[in-house]
Amino acid sequence: MNFQLKPFKELIALSKEKIDEALAPLRASTAKAKATLKMAEIDEKIAVLGQKIQELATSKDIDFDAMADKIDEIALLELRKQRFAEITGQLFPEG
Repeated sequence: MNFQLKPFKELIALSKEKIDEALAPLRASTAKAKATLKMAEIDEKIAVLGQKIQELATSKDIDFDAMADKIDEIALLELRKQRFAEITGQLFPEG
């Protein structure tokens, strides 16, 4: 086990800012992981919508409005994913 408690004297001497400062890298890592997860969820939604478009295209009575709606949804999701990537790149420039 790598975790070891600090002596109580040291713990009470730490200010809230120092504790927050010590936890900052972990919080940044968690935030970046959440953004990556969100982008993966967007990729999944795009794939599902792509499949639905294919199904609509092969149906007996093609619903062009529904196809256009799904294509619009994909475009919005791609834009959202791009924004997430831009935000993540700006917040976490180190890679």
